[in-house]
Amino acid sequence: MARPPSVRIVEVGPRDGLQNEPGVVPLAAKVALINALAEAGLTMIESGSFVSPKWVPQMADTAQVLAEIDRRDGVRYPVLTPNLKGLELALASGVEEVAVFAAASEAFSQKNINCTIAESLERFAPVLDLAKAQGVAVRGYVSCVLGCPYQGEVPVAKVVEVSERLIAMGCYEVSLGDTIGVGTPDKAKAMAQAVAGVIGVERTALHFHDTYGQALANVLACLELGIATVDAAAAGLGGCPYAKGASGNLATEDLVYMLDGLGVDTGVDLDALARAGRAITAALSRTPASKVAQALAAKAG
Repeated sequence: MARPPSVRIVEVGPRDGLQNEPGVVPLAAKVALINALAEAGLTMIESGSFVSPKWVPQMADTAQVLAEIDRRDGVRYPVLTPNLKGLELALASGVEEVAVFAAASEAFSQKNINCTIAESLERFAPVLDLAKAQGVAVRGYVSCVLGCPYQGEVPVAKVVEVSERLIAMGCYEVSLGDTIGVGTPDKAKAMAQAVAGVIGVERTALHFHDTYGQALANVLACLELGIATVDAAAAGLGGCPYAKGASGNLATEDLVYMLDGLGVDTGVDLDALARAGRAITAALSRTPASKVAQALAAKAG
């Protein structure tokens, strides 16, 4: 199959990125980041999560973030909701979309959320039911699709099984997460092809972390399957608490630069995106992890 003519980028920096950054990120910096990303042309910006602040303190102010951002027509601001309580808080904040998060690794599921994969999916059932009743779209995540910090190899068949179950439960799309960033192109393509063959290419999204510098290569390999939705984080925000030394998510700037070069439309203004990345990393007292962002910053002087 040919590469898609356009790719929808799901910007996960304000959630998946910032939740793994050390230190406190001020509310104003989060709001400014989301507004700047929308200004740059991103139309899907994951803006926070309603999880216990005890476990994820960086997301404790998600309700305030949603209240203060400038919501643009045509832009969606989904949040992560692991349970009914989280969904109810999200609904009160006026969200139009939420996400649930499962794992393809039994060991990871037990260590991360203290239940089996099957039990985690059972917990999502009432979340999906209420979301559907409220007209709220639900996106599914599957983590550890190419490796697990506890059990090592993860069977592709398990990734397919969990993805298929999420779609059957009502998720409109499943994002395949290489949580610890160990994947390489051939393995990533084979895994994505197996999933897309069951749930459909149009319901399959990619989410690569760049721990070993393979994220862009993995995306390129999977584009050949026709997959047209890719997650990324401005400035390569984030890390991974399960992978020591992990450098974070695939940087949105690097992804946009590659897709621009391939003639694949994203609708994103790269310079405006890079400015957003520089602003949030300045607030974090560090430089962007994105090589493209670093090059653009040097060029801008």
